Formats: sequence, C-alpha cells, structure tokens
Amino acid sequence: MKRLGFLWILAVACVTLWAQNQPPKHEFRGVWVPTVYNNYYSNLSIEQLKDTLVKQLDAYQKIGINTIIYQVRPEGDALYASTIEPWSRFLTGTQGQAPQDNFDPMAFLIEECHSRCMEFHAWINPYRANTNKKNKLSPDNRYYSSRYLYVPYGNQLLFNPGFPQNREHIVAVVKDIVSRYDIDALHMDDYFYPYPIKGLKFQDVSTYKRYAQADGFDTNNQLPEWRRNNVNLLVKSISDAIKATKPWVRFGISPFGIYRNKKQDEGGSETNGLSNYDDLYADTQLWINQGWIDYVIPQLYWEIGHPAANYTTLLHWWRENKGTTTQLYIGQSVERSVNQIQKKLDMTLNDARIGGNCYFAGDNLLQNKNGMRDSLTTLYYHKPAMPPVHSHLDSIAPNRPHRVYMDLMGTEPLLKWEATQGKKETDKVWYYAVYAFDPAMPIDITDMSKLVCFTTQQQCPLPQGKDIQPLCLQYVVTAIDRMHNESPASEPYLHTEE
Repeated sequence: MKRLGFLWILAVACVTLWAQNQPPKHEFRGVWVPTVYNNYYSNLSIEQLKDTLVKQLDAYQKIGINTIIYQVRPEGDALYASTIEPWSRFLTGTQGQAPQDNFDPMAFLIEECHSRCMEFHAWINPYRANTNKKNKLSPDNRYYSSRYLYVPYGNQLLFNPGFPQNREHIVAVVKDIVSRYDIDALHMDDYFYPYPIKGLKFQDVSTYKRYAQADGFDTNNQLPEWRRNNVNLLVKSISDAIKATKPWVRFGISPFGIYRNKKQDEGGSETNGLSNYDDLYADTQLWINQGWIDYVIPQLYWEIGHPAANYTTLLHWWRENKGTTTQLYIGQSVERSVNQIQKKLDMTLNDARIGGNCYFAGDNLLQNKNGMRDSLTTLYYHKPAMPPVHSHLDSIAPNRPHRVYMDLMGTEPLLKWEATQGKKETDKVWYYAVYAFDPAMPIDITDMSKLVCFTTQQQCPLPQGKDIQPLCLQYVVTAIDRMHNESPASEPYLHTEE
C-alpha cells in the first residue's frame, strides 16, 4: 500500500512537472525599443535604416519576442509623419527636418511587425519636451508660440502638467496616432511629474494658484493632490480618446516599480524608496481600479534580495494589486539581471495573475548582455506564443478555417486553407496557427509543442525530410483575431509521405 501511495505521488509530481514545462499558449513577450538619446539613425541612409530595423525585428522574432514597444515620441516630437509635432532629431539629427522621401518609421515598423504576427505598441513620453535645454528645437516647435505652457527642471524642458492646454495637446497627439496608424496599443512610460532632483523644487506654484480652486482643490495645502489629479485627468482623457477612436486599441503604462511604501500607506509594499504616488504624482492603482488602462508593466528592475526594493517583494505586491480587467506584465532590466534572470522569470511563469514579461532595453537584449538572449531562446521562448487575450475588449473568436488541402505544385509542399472574414474589426482574422499531430494522437490545440507556425497568409510551407517525425501527420488550422481569440480547429488534413 505504501508503495502504491509513493507511485501515486510520483505520478502526480511528473504530471505537474510536465505541465510546468509545456510551452505557454498565451504569454506577453515584449521589448522596449527606446529612441531617446539614439543618434545612430541619423547616420544611416533610408535603405540602411530599413535594413537595420528589419534585421532587428528578425532577431527579436528569433528570440521569441511577440510585442515591440517602440518609442515614437521621445520629447514632444515624432518618429512618424505628424502635422502636430516636428520630426524627431533622433531620426534625422535635426528636430523638424524630414527624413529622405518622408520615410515614416512607425508605418514601416507596423507593417513589418504585423507580417511577423507581432504586435506594435506606440510608446510616447507625455511630458518631456526637451531632454537637454542645450538641444536646439525646431523653429516651428509649439514651445516658441506658447512658452508659458512649459517649465524647466534641471536640464530638461517639460510640458507643465497643470495647464489644461497641455492635456488637450497630448490627447490630440494620441488621437492622431490612433486614428491614422494601425497600432495595437498606445504605451506610456514612467515619466509623469519629473523624478525629483535633490534641493530643486518643481516650479508650478503659480499654475497651482491659478487652477487649483477651479479644479476643486484648496489653493494653500493641496499641491500634491492637485498634481495627482492633473495626471489622472490626462490618463483618463487618453483612455477615453483611444476607446472613442478605435475601441480595440489598448492602453498600457509602465510605471516605476514602487506604488507606495508601507511606511507611507498600510497598503503599500515592504520597500523603502521613491514612489509613484508620492514622488511622481502617478496614482497607478486608481487607473487600474477604474479600468482606464488595459495593461500595466511595473518596472521591477531591482535584484532579488535588494535591501530597499526586493524584486520578490514587489512582484508579490503587484500580483495582489493588479485589478480585475488590467493585465499585469513584469518589466525586467537586461542590465541588472546578472545571474538572476532565470529565478526572476521562474517566479512569473505559470502564474495566472502574471501575463508575461517585458525587457529593457532592446539593444541590450540583441547584444546578449548577461546572456539574457541565450536564456530566453533556449530555456523559455523555444516555442512561439500568442500575446494574452484581452477578453474585456472582445471575447468572440473568428470562424474556424475550412477546406484545408495540400498544394504540391510548387518547390515545396504548401498547406492551404480557406477562411471567412468577419465584418467588424474585432471579428476579422488577424493571423492563423497551424498544428501537426501524430494520427494516433487526439487533436489538442492547447499543446503548443505541436505548433508548426503562425502566419498571416492562408498557407504554410511544411517541414520536410528529417524534420517530419513521423512522416505521416494530421494538420489542423485555427484562425486568430487581433485580441488573440482563437477559433476551434479546422477539420484535420492527413498528410502522408511515401
């Protein structure tokens, strides 16, 4: 009897281990690609730039990345064709100078990402107007006609968050991007009110005196509350603008990793550092609880065991405070994850409250800093995964593909199929998944080890020769919409090779 009990425990342990080692079907695998302080674009011809971007996307895809968060507005400028703000100096070397042939990096990247079944998230910095006041602004920069709307802090020039005109301007920029570009999400980072500089006050008291009473605040002792309200108004306005323009486009924010310390708020984390709420005036929990943002990526860049901000402590805090509709992904630092990335990622895997991870910065990942690229490719991302389903926006899957057949007329065998497109944007097929099974096995599309490919085409080249094990396989195809809802499998096609 004891032996039977031991065997039962061993069997359960084996099944559990098998489940943990199964490739996930849905997982956020993102990377931040910053353009701020990036000066090498301006030294490239347009063809060289295109070639560089394509090679980078190919490399990210090979690693297993499925979401590109690309910085298109680093300092009140544009890495896309805009009539509202000037071309970025990080693209051409001079702010306001258009690239050759009016090349549009964002339009190019969206097309390239989508052709690879990858998402493109347009990343903007809301308040930064100039990273260094020594940098020359374009003559038609809004600053020169409305200097009173800006405030210097340290070496930077910022949009003053207290002016409603600035909120209106930023929201107009967002509506312009969302309406004209086929982005999957609009993304903001952690720069709200500026990170405090010791001994230097943020000069917005006159703006506070001017607007506080009309905004419902005491003009003498509610400066922090008024500042938070300014940011709240911006976040809510952006959220509303996105959903009114294209309801399927998501809104995500990657805040600093500490919401509040427990010494400041009983509901805060057991940490001792700068906080979003008290220092950056960013009430991330309000945005989450109100459903204003679709996903949050706290930047948990600290080490496991860090004395002031332990990664493990913060990970548990965020998973317990993620809200009901806002999805939680974890921001990882490639630079600071020396010898810890496996432990960090293991804490996030198979956790229903955590949808995946995002890596800063993209260049560091491609350079294989600290072996991160190797770890992801070999240990975690050896099979592709779809981004998480956003069922709060749409939960209806497209119709399954039909008439699956083999085309043998070309140089390689092609599996082909037909599909019915929905009329609404959220009903349209965005891409397809092809799975292969041994004829003796049941069809189980939850098993991602059986995935052959993701493709935007209604065809897929099949592996040949030694890659086919066994030579007799049954294939099924599913259709996936842009919220990553997956249809039931098609009728299987049985392929035999003599």
